[in-house]
Amino acid sequence: MAYKVNEDECIACGACVPSCPENAISEKADGKAVIDPAKCTGCGDCADICPVACIKEE
Repeated sequence: MAYKVNEDECIACGACVPSCPENAISEKADGKAVIDPAKCTGCGDCADICPVACIKEE
């Protein structure tokens, strides 16, 4: 199951980007995270590290 960022809650801290072992997370121009569902393996590392809990399973 892939994860998704709730962009309304994302604070653009960037903590999740280096946490992803599959490099499935990138930052948009506004600094908010976006997860590529084709690369996401559902490990949950990003959700665990997110300080505002805006990353959830789809």
